[in-house]
This record gives sequence, C-alpha cells and structure tokens, in this order.
Amino acid sequence: MTLFERIKFLANKQGKSVNDVESDLDYSKNTLYRLKRTNPSAKKLEELADYFDVSTDYLLGRETKSPDWATESDRIDLDKWLSSNVPMGFQGLDMDDDTKIKVRAFLEGVFWEDKQKHRNDNNK
Repeated sequence: MTLFERIKFLANKQGKSVNDVESDLDYSKNTLYRLKRTNPSAKKLEELADYFDVSTDYLLGRETKSPDWATESDRIDLDKWLSSNVPMGFQGLDMDDDTKIKVRAFLEGVFWEDKQKHRNDNNK
C-alpha cells in the first residue's frame, strides 16, 4: 500500500474524503493527491500522522511483518497501541534505540498472539 493509499484508507475510516483532510489541515487542493508521485516533507508527514493518530512509520509502510490473517484495521490497532505506551525506559533511564527495537518487536509478537487468540475464540 502506498502512502497515498494509506491516507485515503485512514480518511475513509473516519468517513472523510481526501479533500476533507486537505481542508482540515489547511492544505491547498490536491496536496495529498500529489503524494502519488512525490514524497512529503517531514513536517507534512508528521502532521498527517498526528491527524490520523498513527505513526509516521505506519504512513510510510515501515511497520514490521504482520501475520497473513491481519487486516489493515488490525495493523492500525497495533500502531495505536504501541504509540500509546509511555516512553520506554528502565529505572528512569531512556533505552537506547537498539533496545527499543527489541522491545517493540517483543510487544508486536504479544499483540499478534493475543489478537489471534481472540479471533480463534470468536470463531468457536
């Protein structure tokens, strides 16, 4: 899924059009449509992530591999869950980036395991 497709998906999920999002963010007409062929600035990417309450990594398609059965909504749920946690640290010290990546990978594994368990429970 491209950046523009993700934006369109998230807008539709909120019952909005791409034009509505442009208007809400005070962007000129067709700003988001141009993302089909250009890259956004870091500032614009951050504004879009904040607007949709997702991470910039999600918008860029950098989330880690999810199970084959996971839906786009499942992936958004994971992203929101991970971004809602307090900053990662231990005994008042921030974790280094390598440790944060490992913790995130572990948390993703726990999330997908729990999500699959609930899917299986609902299918009984």
